Amino acid sequence: MQEWLQEVQHPAREDQSVVALGMVEKIDIEEGKVHVTLAFPKRPDPLKNYLVGAVEACLYRHLPGGTNIGVDTVVKEAAKPAHKGIEFNLEQLREVSHIIGIASGKGGVGKSTVTVNLAVALARLGYRVGVADADVYGPSIPTMTGTEGVTIEMYGENENDNLFVPVEKYGVKWLSVGHVSQAGQALIWRGPMASTALKQIILQTLWGPLDFLLIDMPPGTGDIHISLIGDVPMSGAVIVTTPQAVALSDVLRGVNMFRNPQVDKPIFGLVENMSWFTPAAHPEEKYYLFGKDGGAQMAANLDIPFLGQIPLVQDIREGADDGTPAALLDRPDSQAFQEIARKLAAAVLS
Repeated sequence: MQEWLQEVQHPAREDQSVVALGMVEKIDIEEGKVHVTLAFPKRPDPLKNYLVGAVEACLYRHLPGGTNIGVDTVVKEAAKPAHKGIEFNLEQLREVSHIIGIASGKGGVGKSTVTVNLAVALARLGYRVGVADADVYGPSIPTMTGTEGVTIEMYGENENDNLFVPVEKYGVKWLSVGHVSQAGQALIWRGPMASTALKQIILQTLWGPLDFLLIDMPPGTGDIHISLIGDVPMSGAVIVTTPQAVALSDVLRGVNMFRNPQVDKPIFGLVENMSWFTPAAHPEEKYYLFGKDGGAQMAANLDIPFLGQIPLVQDIREGADDGTPAALLDRPDSQAFQEIARKLAAAVLS
């Protein structure tokens, strides 16, 4: 009987049947008589009459002629889920030596570009590196690493113990929210849902032995950040900014978040991205489109180590778009990332 009812689709949820929605409360069958009871939640369903009619039509189509058919409805409160949520632990971080958050007070400063190239540069220096893309609302690392559409493997004996297996490319282990969601899918998550998803990406992944795990953090300084910092044992942070004043004012909030007594995480350094524009045809020229040395001056004022400047060049943008990080090469812009990686490793390991 329920197999027949699977034909009935809720128009507002066209991929789910009334049975899948839990709307069939019971089915009474007697000789020459079939009676179905549909359960609806307390809130009114504007398509209730449609569904009752659709179930009646389905029964008339499949049952012998002359069968007495009835469809009634009841109001039933949905049962609250019994499960208490996912329980996280730090077991998968046991062999990770240093966890570093790559953060900024605002979006649009190239934080993900810096994260990807910094990871590749560290790997080229011989370190074991992983990257967790925690930028839940704009996960761009699959595109920047050419790993879009990669099927993420799972490791574990049962569903509750499954671990993500990160993608390995360019000598780095990568895992992003974008790897475990459909391409182009809008992730409409409230704060607690986003925090849980990020913890899964970081804490339920088979990282193995790593010298550095870089976390590409969401922009801003909200609840997600505080939750992430509270539950993940970060060694410290790197701040990314651009030189202009509007970006620097937001960066100050990011610095203050890590320096808050309740957080109290060291800041290993500040990276100034898009420091100047150099045309490919005139590599000796520099145009300071967003102001000059704003990040360096802020680092000095806040007593933060200044790790270096990244120029705004077309090759970096093209590399990000086609999944070939600039740090893989030996151009001047590539060398800038490599020098920043050396300074960061020295700061963390000193």
